[in-house]
Amino acid sequence: MSSPITDEKPQSTVELSIGGMTCASCANRIERKLNKVDGVTATVNYATEKAKVSFPAGIDPQQLIAEVEKAGYTAALPAPPETTADEAEPEDELAPLRNRLITSLVLSIPMIAMAMIPPLQVTNWQWLSLTLAAPVVVYAGWPFHKAAWTNLRHGAATMDTLVSLGTLAALGWSLWALFFGTAGMPGMTHPFEFTIARTDGSGNIYLEAAAGVTAFILAGRYFEVRSKRRAGAALRALLELGAKDVAVLRGGAEVRIPTDQLAVGDLFVVRPGEKIATDGVVEEGSSAVDASMLTGESVPVEVRPGDAVTGATVNAGGRLVVRATRIGSDTQLAQMAKLVEEAQTGKARVQRLADRISGIFVPIVIALALGTLGFWLGTGAGAAAAFTAAVAVLIIACPCALGLATPTALLVGTGRGAQLGILIKGPEVLESTRRIDTVVLDKTGTVTEGKMTLVETHVADGEDVAEVLRLAGALEHASEHPIAQAIARGAAERVGELSTPEEFASVEGLGVQGIVDGHAVLVGRPALLAERSQHLPAGLAESLEAAQAAGRTAVAVGWDGKARAVLVIADVVKPTSAEAVRRLRALGLTPVLLTGDNEAVAKTVAAEVGIDEVIAQVLPKDKVDAVKKLQAEGRTVAMVGDGVNDAAALAQADLGLAMGTGTDAAIEASDLTLVRGDLRVAADAIRLSRRTLRTIKGNLFWAFAYNVAALPLAAMGLLNPMIAGAAMAFSSVFVVSNSLRLRRFT
Repeated sequence: MSSPITDEKPQSTVELSIGGMTCASCANRIERKLNKVDGVTATVNYATEKAKVSFPAGIDPQQLIAEVEKAGYTAALPAPPETTADEAEPEDELAPLRNRLITSLVLSIPMIAMAMIPPLQVTNWQWLSLTLAAPVVVYAGWPFHKAAWTNLRHGAATMDTLVSLGTLAALGWSLWALFFGTAGMPGMTHPFEFTIARTDGSGNIYLEAAAGVTAFILAGRYFEVRSKRRAGAALRALLELGAKDVAVLRGGAEVRIPTDQLAVGDLFVVRPGEKIATDGVVEEGSSAVDASMLTGESVPVEVRPGDAVTGATVNAGGRLVVRATRIGSDTQLAQMAKLVEEAQTGKARVQRLADRISGIFVPIVIALALGTLGFWLGTGAGAAAAFTAAVAVLIIACPCALGLATPTALLVGTGRGAQLGILIKGPEVLESTRRIDTVVLDKTGTVTEGKMTLVETHVADGEDVAEVLRLAGALEHASEHPIAQAIARGAAERVGELSTPEEFASVEGLGVQGIVDGHAVLVGRPALLAERSQHLPAGLAESLEAAQAAGRTAVAVGWDGKARAVLVIADVVKPTSAEAVRRLRALGLTPVLLTGDNEAVAKTVAAEVGIDEVIAQVLPKDKVDAVKKLQAEGRTVAMVGDGVNDAAALAQADLGLAMGTGTDAAIEASDLTLVRGDLRVAADAIRLSRRTLRTIKGNLFWAFAYNVAALPLAAMGLLNPMIAGAAMAFSSVFVVSNSLRLRRFT
């Protein structure tokens, strides 16, 4: 909340790294704390563990860190960018959680077996159970207890509160029963019987419940954190796209230096096939530059002296000398990385379902436990019986199945997804799929093949198509230009092996010429043929104009003094795209085609696949704005893309789906990855995600239902350990078997 004074002061922005958050309510709490500082506006993202804070000049960033620490969390200013050290960091941060998980599993499994299988209950088995349970509840469960304490100080309740309360109550009561009750007597057993009778609780221990819940919920937390840690990988993948070193001209000689040592004004050389090191202007040479990775344009861009080029694009043709105009954080690639980061930070936060339910459930359980204690004390039943009933309420409320509800469904759902070529990043992704109503499809590489293909051959009267392809294909085969390669590839597929041309030469900006099997062949723009008095006949001129009107690339072919054919090259629509669009519509989604290509190309492709809404001629940075505009109209947007130019829009969308055939940056910025380059999988991914979410909700309902059903028994003091254990076991078995139904998803 900014005060009126803020408008007069210049605002600074800082991004803080936040530590200690366990759920989305933690992010909300930190956000509220920061926004209370006069003139400060903050947004906190639980997924990326970052806080973006705008503050007036008079405030020291250390003051902001202090505010976060007052709320019970840690904060740090961004570290200077390092290279390899960052790569290992996410895994290192996971190590403590992984160690706790392994400890809890190794110690819990034998203890649960002893509690549930009477023949394993040897003499003094209860003391062995305590030895195994104590480290699990205290050490492995420490993150839950710490979070519960933080929540308590702020008057909030989450899943952590429920887990901490239940496990500590179970451990505490078991300790009392072992040391002061009859549970510690040699020969004590928990018989496998379901009698409902009132006891004073002195012979009951609940250690397996405390340890089992801790282990199950730690497993869910571990897998969730592991997927959440990947948030920063999109930025690393983007920045790794740039060239690592560059050949700079110093005193006429080429000197190789790391790209980060380039200065504005330096001249550097880019050979065919190399990445352009940074943004600049061409000083010498001409070439075709493949900028599809950044712009999404499938047709390479012709550049000559005076033209601007972008860092990380690929030189597909001749040698270029470029003068650096922007370096480091000013380059287009760095700006795109910034867009991705901003989109990820601003992404809608999804609070875990279990936390939302716990916020209501925990206060009710505590009130019920206190009410039970007061009732039994009031009726003169004695302190032991009253405390037994009250603690039983807390123990039965501790949700064993609740800990399994999300991870099991997610595990089975993601496993089935992987078999079908769909990779789901984490549980928060699933909630996004439920509300999607619009799906934005990037054209190049998503709806289309993403590469140039020879689609039509128009020949003059009396000419043979095979002869045209044989001669044009042979000549173009000697060129490195992507359009030439498309013609050569198409010709080879239709007529077989191609000849080797003689006296091959490239005519700058116009095309190529050479001798093929004794014929003087020209392939290129009509102007190249016109210079040699080879004018296109009326029929071919019409075909060329029609192709250009449809946004396709047309090339003229002539030999021995006569224009003989027009070849049409285009980025063709994938054969499965039209069916994919039909499937997306069947899910209640409105498809929108988004592309950097011109309007004519976009409308042709849209008509072919059955899309009515088209957004064309958008620059990479405008793709984010296009998604924001749709969101501003009240739509919930899914985005399907494959290129670096899509990464920021994928992160901005409510649900990002990346084609696995695309770039690492797009894949890392997305929520779902479609391993195959088939758009039909996008519809399957949304269906599977929705089904998995339904299963999680069903699991959560039954997990609570079992516990709630047993609460009256606990309150009446009729709950023996076997019934408590059975209720937990049955609810867990139900949740697991319900999740396993996802394996049948097709």
